[in-house]
Amino acid sequence: MTTPSTPPARRVLFGRLPLGERTFLADALRQETVGGALLLIAATAGLIIASSPWRVAYENLKDFVVGPAALHLDLSLETWAADGLLAIFFFVAGLELKRELVVGTLRERSQAVLPVVAAVCGMVVPALVFLVIAAGDPAARAGWAIPMATDIAFALAILAVVGSHLPPALRAFLLTLAVVDDLGAITVIALFFTDYLRVLPLLIAAALLIGYYLLQRARVTTRWIYIPLALVIWTLIHDSGIHATVAGIAMGLLTRVKPDEDEDHSPAERLEHRVRPLSAGFAVPVFAFLAAGIYIDAGELGNWGGEPLLYAIMGGLVIGKLVGVFGGAYLTARFTKAELDPSLNWFDMVGLSLVSGVGFTVSLLIADLAFDDPSEQLDVSKAGVLFGSLIAAFLAAIILKSRDRAYRRAEAADTT
Repeated sequence: MTTPSTPPARRVLFGRLPLGERTFLADALRQETVGGALLLIAATAGLIIASSPWRVAYENLKDFVVGPAALHLDLSLETWAADGLLAIFFFVAGLELKRELVVGTLRERSQAVLPVVAAVCGMVVPALVFLVIAAGDPAARAGWAIPMATDIAFALAILAVVGSHLPPALRAFLLTLAVVDDLGAITVIALFFTDYLRVLPLLIAAALLIGYYLLQRARVTTRWIYIPLALVIWTLIHDSGIHATVAGIAMGLLTRVKPDEDEDHSPAERLEHRVRPLSAGFAVPVFAFLAAGIYIDAGELGNWGGEPLLYAIMGGLVIGKLVGVFGGAYLTARFTKAELDPSLNWFDMVGLSLVSGVGFTVSLLIADLAFDDPSEQLDVSKAGVLFGSLIAAFLAAIILKSRDRAYRRAEAADTT
């Protein structure tokens, strides 16, 4: 007589996080939430000033050129913000991704597949939605990558405001998804938005990146070596024609994340602790202030109403992200040995998918790369990012607030 075989155990998604993950997530959430608030203030200020009597002064500030011409670094302040300050942002993203790959949730393939598939689908589907809506406007197709990105600072700030009782694992999933999303975005920028390529500076930069890796392996900790090295690598990659933010994510991925026995924290943890406030509190808000400013009047809004580019970006951010992230997560769970934690609901994922449609920082960067400045298409694309992100944030807030109330009632019932 044969005994029935035991069905294979199904992997629970979004279960309770380990203590180390919870501590890291709490620290990241605090800083990114504050950064999201500063980002909103800076972007609003730029938008208001650009449509005010100070518009000319604002444009002159953006176009003010500083830097040594001999090194091809005589750049406008707007370019310094996009190429320089956002390199800091992507350095932090690289550190986060390396940490997730080595000691975080992505180190196990079974745990990594869900956020990775959701992130990839959350990039591909918005691009497809964009191309479908913009099919009748060939000039607009250059912006196909604009709705692919998720702004982690804004997204986490929304969760912090409307979802104080939502499970922490949902925030962990959003953070992981956004980190993978950032890697995908920088890959797209490097592959599709490079106008020219100088091989020699790129080869020298690659050699210096190998040197950076070897210094990490040799346990060298002197900042007076790393800071000049980072500046030289950034300069060489900028001169090569590849977008200079690639330098940031490359160095982040090459940083050591496992502490030695005599270390309380790894170099990646120490750097992230020091650099994240600079990224969230200064670099990204300054970029937002300079990038978000577009001149809007009633007449232009009427003209933009017939622009497929505007609706393509909005559709990609709202519909594309919702379908892509939720569909990727659901299908992964459906066709693998996985199930949601019993305390969660797939409706939570709907809200999370919508909040991932808040694509601001990197979306604005891609818009700047896709269209000439100044141009009406650039203004329309930035308006599409602003309006699409606002709609996604509004819809996400409604759903997540209702889920937050449900979790709050459940917690109250458990305590009585």
